[in-house]
Amino acid sequence: MEPAGKFTREEIYSQPEAWTAALQVLSDVSDGLCELAKKGYTQVVFTGCGSTYYLSLAGAALLQGLTGMPSRGLPASEVWLNPQLYFRTGERALLVAVSRSGETTETLRACETFRQDGFGDILTFSCYPERALAALGDVNVVLASGQEESVAQTRAFSTLYLGTLYLAALWADRKDLIQAFTQLAGACNQMFEAYADVVQQVGADLDLERFYFLGSAYRYALACELSLKMKEMTLSHSEPFHFMEFRHGPMSMVNPHTLVIGLISRSNRQAEEAVLENMRKLGARVLVVGAQLENLAVDYKLEVPAGLDEMCLLPLYLPLLQLMAFHRSLGKGLNPDQPTNLSAVVFL
Repeated sequence: MEPAGKFTREEIYSQPEAWTAALQVLSDVSDGLCELAKKGYTQVVFTGCGSTYYLSLAGAALLQGLTGMPSRGLPASEVWLNPQLYFRTGERALLVAVSRSGETTETLRACETFRQDGFGDILTFSCYPERALAALGDVNVVLASGQEESVAQTRAFSTLYLGTLYLAALWADRKDLIQAFTQLAGACNQMFEAYADVVQQVGADLDLERFYFLGSAYRYALACELSLKMKEMTLSHSEPFHFMEFRHGPMSMVNPHTLVIGLISRSNRQAEEAVLENMRKLGARVLVVGAQLENLAVDYKLEVPAGLDEMCLLPLYLPLLQLMAFHRSLGKGLNPDQPTNLSAVVFL
């Protein structure tokens, strides 16, 4: 019998190699992605289910932020069941469908409905070339290095997320960002070396009962995904919030058994730090991921390497906090490879 968490551990730690392989694939398909940018879409809608719904929120924020193109993220079930709320007859939209497995029923039906109604073109991101989604798009991007054995997504999410970040940078003609992506693997390995023991210590601390992941702008969807990892792997109370929204009611749940995790930015640092300081005064422990944290008074710091553009840093918020959930799962006697009540693909 395999030890509990064998696959999840390997998938978390292999993300740097997966990203490097994905960047080569993305470079190879960049001409096709650039052709899509010339088609004058009225909007871009990213869609997926579960983790890839949060990836869709993230991808939409990236594309709109870097290019100005109107973009949104929707659950695939909404595109399938309620397309009239989001698309107009005669418009030309781009649907970006994302699925690790390429087999999730809602995502396939979303693509079929979008195509049948003639709303525009389809771009797909998935991890398995032989599966249905990889044949449904006008352009299909298969990032096979994201394939996983585990149910809960870690390597797949970050690899597919890098794909949407690459798309946004390409459409924005940000060659500097595309070049900087090659530094991500080394930066991630540095963070594993520096902080793996810290996240193991925090994850194994069963005195912690409640987890709140705070992130704003580009980091909000990452907070959602990381909170989902904590729920899936550890069956713990975990919720995501925008930084400033946390004061509007949710902070009533803060107590000494709470960990508040801040995905801190450079641009709004002062406001975000004030929220974290407030939560410490209320008794929470605080963990921060971000750049240049030396003067920050918190309980735990996971510092991303200096010198990278803030957009380039975004994938680095993920691996160590995935690893924290992994260690909590083991600490609670669970198997992170096989979360309770879940399967890798949802078929209807």
